[in-house]
Amino acid sequence: MTTIALVDVNNFYVSAERVFNPKLEGRCVVVLSNNDGCVVARSGEVKALGIAMGGPWFKLKELAYKHNIIALSSNYALYADMSNRVMSVLSEFSSRQEIYSIDECFLDMAGHAGNFTPYGEKIRQRIQQWLGLPVSVGFAPTKTLAKLANHVAKKRVEYGGVCDLTVMSAPQLDEIFASIAVGEVWGVGRKLNEQLQQGGIVTVKQLRDFDTHRLRNRFGVVMERTVRELRGEACLELTDIALPRKQIISSRSFGQAVTSLGELQEAVSVYMSTAAAKLRDQGSVAATAYVYIHTNVHKNEEPQYSCGITIALAHATDDTMQLVAAVKSGLRRIYRPGYRYKKAGVMLSDITPAGIVQAQLFADNPASEKSLRLMAAMDGINSRMGKGVIHLASDGVEQNWRMNRGSMTPAYTSSWGELPLVA
Repeated sequence: MTTIALVDVNNFYVSAERVFNPKLEGRCVVVLSNNDGCVVARSGEVKALGIAMGGPWFKLKELAYKHNIIALSSNYALYADMSNRVMSVLSEFSSRQEIYSIDECFLDMAGHAGNFTPYGEKIRQRIQQWLGLPVSVGFAPTKTLAKLANHVAKKRVEYGGVCDLTVMSAPQLDEIFASIAVGEVWGVGRKLNEQLQQGGIVTVKQLRDFDTHRLRNRFGVVMERTVRELRGEACLELTDIALPRKQIISSRSFGQAVTSLGELQEAVSVYMSTAAAKLRDQGSVAATAYVYIHTNVHKNEEPQYSCGITIALAHATDDTMQLVAAVKSGLRRIYRPGYRYKKAGVMLSDITPAGIVQAQLFADNPASEKSLRLMAAMDGINSRMGKGVIHLASDGVEQNWRMNRGSMTPAYTSSWGELPLVA
């Protein structure tokens, strides 16, 4: 029987911050979203206070003062680098690995047998020793059950961070599943959770034991697969390689209202540079670009305007300069003076593998040797020295429009200028 492990970093953003600032251990800590707007990560101490994920920070100021909650701005460079390190270490524990999100991945336990708890403890110890991050590990015959096992490992102290469902008896599984709300099942979102509860399905056990034909007729084949997975029948395969994205989006809300075309052009240049780097990273090219802008819909007293435009490129490309030129041209067509813009964004679509682009008879070579060398040099330098070290002049210098991140910690692991110092 196949056994799958799900390894998940506990409170990842907060834990990553604590690695470089041990004074945060045991303290109430939250990490905030773009422009320090909402809570996107909470320490265990904050969860115990009942503060919900996604809560607006301005509404929590009084509670934060009362409990001395430390609020940090999102440090995406740090989190991405720590995630890469975690996944690299975990790859040594299995020949097959599926990275599911920034802080969790599935591992195929083929070749390992017996009680997996000692192996899970080894994984926990390795990540803690090498990276300073706490993880929980769940083992089960299917991916859906592995997610539940990880939930149990994380929530029940007696399991010590590792839960192996493969060695449990039927009565033990019944007891555990009867104690877990159905909303904790992988793929059961808020609306589906409400519908299931209205039908009397409140716990995982009730969902597992419900008639699959009735569930399929009501909710479709995906729900049937979920139930079969809960019963130990593998319906979801492990994916070794992440499929290339069919669309790449890059957007941000501005830290302050933007009124000038120049600043908007700086913003879309930065966003497209990010999107183009992601495009090259997956070995693809794009034939269509899209750019949009809009004002703050929450400020009814101000004039409102939103618009976007799709630009068909002369040929599919991954060249940052060509893509930036395209969206800047589109931006000039949709920009209207007299408005206070809150957000802009770009999107790449019609994405295909770079090696199968068909050249046009009267067009320039879409992948000229000069362009390929230049993009490779940019990516290489930015990878070694830190994101944005080499960038287009059109990105601007002061960038007053950038989002507010007033409490952001240094990029300890990905920027030479922000490496931690030891006195």
